[in-house]
Amino acid sequence: MEAQLTAMRAELVGFAYRMLGSPSEAEDAAQETLLRAWKHGDDYDPARASLRTWVYRIATNVCLDMLRSARRRARVVDFASTAAPGGALGAPLPESTWVLPVLDRSLTDPAHADPVYADPADVAVRRETIRLAFVAALQHLPPRQRAVLILRDVLCWPADEVAVLLETTVPSVTSALQRARASLRKADLPPPSPLSDAAKRDLVERYADAFHRDDVTALVALLQEDVVNSMPPFTWWIQGRDTVAKVMAASDGSCHGARLVPELANGDIAVWQERPTGPGGEFEPFALLLFEFGDSLISSVTTFLGFRPPTPHQFPPPG
Repeated sequence: MEAQLTAMRAELVGFAYRMLGSPSEAEDAAQETLLRAWKHGDDYDPARASLRTWVYRIATNVCLDMLRSARRRARVVDFASTAAPGGALGAPLPESTWVLPVLDRSLTDPAHADPVYADPADVAVRRETIRLAFVAALQHLPPRQRAVLILRDVLCWPADEVAVLLETTVPSVTSALQRARASLRKADLPPPSPLSDAAKRDLVERYADAFHRDDVTALVALLQEDVVNSMPPFTWWIQGRDTVAKVMAASDGSCHGARLVPELANGDIAVWQERPTGPGGEFEPFALLLFEFGDSLISSVTTFLGFRPPTPHQFPPPG
């Protein structure tokens, strides 16, 4: 059982991230799930449910417990903008306020690759369902509806298996799913970009090149007319290409000397912003930039200041 549980760690992090909106909390939830499964392995009865169903029941209960006392996480655009060209950023809000990004490498385990995700269509679904906008929309759902939608529409579990997992009935699962889908439709999520990965990568590479050359004109030309820029943990956000240009023109130059390094996060292309602040002038990350894309240009840039990916827990624990 140990090997089977270890092989499930990455997918459990993905499930918990969609439920909780935080990569560090997702890591904690996955670890707690594995510890409980390890400790109570003698209670598992293969005649009643598959190992995966049994483990996901534990994971769902762990996440529901964590959500009982938690406030709903949000995106910066859920707040009234405090931005003004050349103005102050305002006071930062606690990390628990925000839907935070997750690195793609946190959700995959090459040593335990699941062949069900080898199909390109399955990969596309997984990527779309960890988009920041989608995960943020999930946070508006009641926790049990959230779990049902993730299990049914993201992980494609049959209704009867979800009913077993949640210890309820198939009609109850179907009703919860219908309500969850209706709520998501009201969220009016932006459609997936038609751009290929190569086209997105080209835009981000050109963005990084313009950034490194301090070429505001070239950088702004890569943005949609109605682009949104935000900067958690501050409620600072702006909209519009012209406004972005004015803000960049009024910059205090604090980003000079920084560099952008490619990363993959939330199913898409991202970059680390690094400064030479380490011992001996080594570059260290101080922000993660997450991009969203429209029909041909960048539609959103979210700069997560101070973001650090969580360190995955070990399983089983030492000793």
